[in-house]
Amino acid sequence: MKKKQITQEEMNIWHMWKGSYQSIFGRVVKDLTDQTGLSEGDFGILDRLDQFGNGELRQQELADSMNWDKSRLSHHLTRMEKRGLVVRKPSDSDRGVQVIITEAGKTALNEALPVVSEAIREHFLSLLTEEDVESIGRIGERVRKSYS
Repeated sequence: MKKKQITQEEMNIWHMWKGSYQSIFGRVVKDLTDQTGLSEGDFGILDRLDQFGNGELRQQELADSMNWDKSRLSHHLTRMEKRGLVVRKPSDSDRGVQVIITEAGKTALNEALPVVSEAIREHFLSLLTEEDVESIGRIGERVRKSYS
């Protein structure tokens, strides 16, 4: 069965959505990096360790939460370990590896959170009406449910 191609208007909406996301995300990451020295990956790892793991997560859980393969995460963690932001240790319960945020990592995250919040507000939320926020919330929830 031949699938129906999307219309030019639908393609334009797709490009607008994707371009808007990339522009906003790029500005937020630039502000983060310029003001804190953390990369988007650094922040994502530190934030997940804090939010999902109370300071530590199995390396595989961290990779899954970031949608990164094990090799990419491992290389990134090696760079973060050299900067003193995280440590890795063998898991006590199995053959896995625990990733643990250090005091330096907590400090870096705590300094980055207000920068990221302000950047999100400046580059995204300030452009939206209440109706926009509600619509985006509904769309996001619908998409999330369809891929859960």
